[in-house]
Amino acid sequence: MSRYCPKCLKAKRACICQWIQPVHCDTQLIILQHPSEEKRPLGTARILSLSLPNGHLFIGENFSTHQALNDLLADDTYQSVVLYPGEDSVELSQVQLAASNKHLRVILLDGTWKKAFKMWKLSTNLHALPLVKLPETLQGDYRIRKAPSPNALSTVEAGHHIIQTLEPERNFDAMLVAFEKMIEFQIQQMPSGVYEKNYRAPDSNE
Repeated sequence: MSRYCPKCLKAKRACICQWIQPVHCDTQLIILQHPSEEKRPLGTARILSLSLPNGHLFIGENFSTHQALNDLLADDTYQSVVLYPGEDSVELSQVQLAASNKHLRVILLDGTWKKAFKMWKLSTNLHALPLVKLPETLQGDYRIRKAPSPNALSTVEAGHHIIQTLEPERNFDAMLVAFEKMIEFQIQQMPSGVYEKNYRAPDSNE
């Protein structure tokens, strides 16, 4: 019998499924995940995909001929963009829909910067799509991970910000509950003092 949950793919003792809260939104998120990220114990792409009934998660490196993705991109009831910090990327809040009856489809690349760059280069079917970026002032709460910069967000935090920005009349904070519970569980497993020494930011009064 597998010691991993078949749904969230985390170890059964660390399963977060009880805290997953599906949220319904008009925006569609597609997560393209590098294979090396699929079963990482601290990965958050699965949390995001399980929280969004109308979302999709595909695993691979080169999606140029990925049939399911290309079928979605051919569906013009959505306007597709890629979350990627290219030279021509614009902030998400500045995106204008081409038609009032369309919703936005946002494609996220889930992997390290190096892996995401390779996925972007290989996946030529994405190159004709507009690029969007998140505000540089955002602060992530992935406090059990050494981030390359303070504004480096986890995949689920990025997804939450995307949806909240595009649909501000609703509150989507419920999708972050499993993320927060995962962090709490991991901190509890650390030996005494490890989190304070290696991860927690010093108090501003210290």
